[in-house]
Amino acid sequence: MGNHAGPPPGPFQMPMYHRFVPHKIRPWIYLIFAICFQFSGGMYMGALNEIIGGKSLMREDVLMCLYSNLAGMAIYFPLLFRMKFRFTNKTLLLASALTIAACNIVIPHIDTLPILWTVCFISGCAKIQGTFECISNIQLWITPKRDFAIFFPVLHTVILCSIQASDLITTWLVHHYHWHAMHWLVTGLMFMVMLAVTLLTKHCRIVPKMPLYGIDWLGALLWAMLGLELVFIFNYGDFYDWFHSPVIRAIFGAALITGGVATHRMIHIRHPFLEPGMWKTKHLVPILLLMAVVESMLISEHVLEKIYYAAMQYSEYTIASTLNWCTIIGIVSGALFSLFWLKRLQYSYYKLISIGLAAMAGYLAYFYFFMSPEDNIELFYLPLIMRGFSSCVLSSIFMLSVKQLVPFLQFFQALAVFNIIHMFLGGSIGGALYTTGMNYYMTDNITRYSSYVDSVAVNPATFNFPEFIDAFLSNMQIASLKQLYGWVLYACIFTFLAFLLYDRPYVRRALRRIPRWKEVGQKLKSAIRH
Repeated sequence: MGNHAGPPPGPFQMPMYHRFVPHKIRPWIYLIFAICFQFSGGMYMGALNEIIGGKSLMREDVLMCLYSNLAGMAIYFPLLFRMKFRFTNKTLLLASALTIAACNIVIPHIDTLPILWTVCFISGCAKIQGTFECISNIQLWITPKRDFAIFFPVLHTVILCSIQASDLITTWLVHHYHWHAMHWLVTGLMFMVMLAVTLLTKHCRIVPKMPLYGIDWLGALLWAMLGLELVFIFNYGDFYDWFHSPVIRAIFGAALITGGVATHRMIHIRHPFLEPGMWKTKHLVPILLLMAVVESMLISEHVLEKIYYAAMQYSEYTIASTLNWCTIIGIVSGALFSLFWLKRLQYSYYKLISIGLAAMAGYLAYFYFFMSPEDNIELFYLPLIMRGFSSCVLSSIFMLSVKQLVPFLQFFQALAVFNIIHMFLGGSIGGALYTTGMNYYMTDNITRYSSYVDSVAVNPATFNFPEFIDAFLSNMQIASLKQLYGWVLYACIFTFLAFLLYDRPYVRRALRRIPRWKEVGQKLKSAIRH
C-alpha cells in the first residue's frame, strides 16, 4: 500500500491524508485546492460583454449575479467553524466541490433572474466553505505560531491573485472559444478536486464533534437579504432613476423592514446570528466605515477604468493579457511589504494603512494627470501596480485589525460584516456614485462644449461629421473621467491626511494568542449552553 512510516516530527501534521501521500506535498495539494475553489464564481466578469449579448441581460443583471455570489461568501463566515466541528474535512471538501460544479453546470442555462441570483448565492457559500477548509488545515504550515501578521498577507495574496488569474483565464477562453468555457473549466476543476479528495484523503476528525445546534438560520437569511436589497438599490439605482422609481422605493421599504426585523431578532433571541456585543467592540465601527470608503475608491477599477478602456477601444483580451499581470505584481509586492513592515520592522498597523492609502492616491493621481486619448497601454503599468499594492496592503491590515479588536468567538461574525462591506456593499456604493457622476458630467460637458462647436464654420463638402462626433464624445468621456478621478483623489488625500494628523493606532501591535481547536470547542459548547 505504500510507505507506512509514521508522520515526521513537528507540530504540523495532516492526518486526513492516506499514508502513501508524501508529507512534503500534502500542504501544497490543499493550497492548489484552495486556488481551484477561488477560481469558481457565479458569472465571470471577464466575459461580461459576451454574457450580456448571449443571455440578453443588462450589465446590472450580470453584476447582481456577482454580488449574489459575494454575498453568499460573506454571510457564510459565522457558519464555517460550526460546519468544521460537525463534519469531517473530506465531507466538506466533497460537498463544496460538488455544489460548485452543479452550480456552474446549470447557471449558463438559467434565464430567470431571481433563480440565477439564488444559484450564484449558493455557489458563493460553497466557495468560501471549500477555501476555508483548505486554508484552515494548512495554517500552521504557513505560520507555525499562528501569527496572523504573516497569515493574512499570504491569504490575501492567494485570494487576490486568484481573482486576477480567473479573470485572465476567462478572457482568454472567451477570446478563443465561448463564455460557457469558463463554467466548463471550473466544473472540470471541481471534479478533479473531488477525485483527488476521494483518492488521497480519509474521514478524519481533528476537532471535537458538535451538532448544528443553536444556529440562527433565519437571522442569517435576514442579514443576507438586507445586504442584497441594499446592493440592488445601488446597482439598479441609476437605471431606475433612483427614488423616482416605484421599484427602488419598494426595495428600500423592504430593506427597512428586513433591517428592523433582523435587528429586533438580534437583540431578543438567545443565540443571534450576529451578536449585539460584537457591535459594541471599541473602534470596530470606524474600521468598517473606513473599509467602506476604501472599497468605494477601489471600485474605480471596475467602473471608471472600464469606461476609459472602452473609449480607447482596447479589447478585453488585450487588457487582461497585459494589465492583469501588473495588478498581480502589485498584489505580491503589497504582501511582501506588509510582511516586512509588520514582522521585520515591527512598525504600527496605523502607519501601514497610511502607506496603503498613499499608494491608492498615487494610482488615482496617475490616471487624473496622464489620462488622454493618445495614451499607450504601457502607460498604465505603474498605476495598476500601485492599485494592486494598495488593495493587498489595506485588505490585509483591515482584517488583521478586526482580528485584534474582536474576541475570538465573535471574530467570524465580525468577518461576516467586514466582508459584506469589503466584498460587495462598499463597491456597489462606489459604483453607484461613479455611474451617476459619469452620467451627470457627460451631460454637462456635452452641453457646455457643444455650444462652442455650433459657432464653428465648416465646409460640408470636406467635413467628416461622423468622425468628428466620435472624437468629440471620446474627449467628453475623458474630461468626465478626469473630473471623477479628481473627486476620488480628493477623498483619498483627505483620508490619508486625517491618518497622518491623527496618528494613533486603533489596534494593539501585540497579537493575541490563538487558542487550540480543543479550547475553541470548549468555548463554543459553553456559549451554546449559556
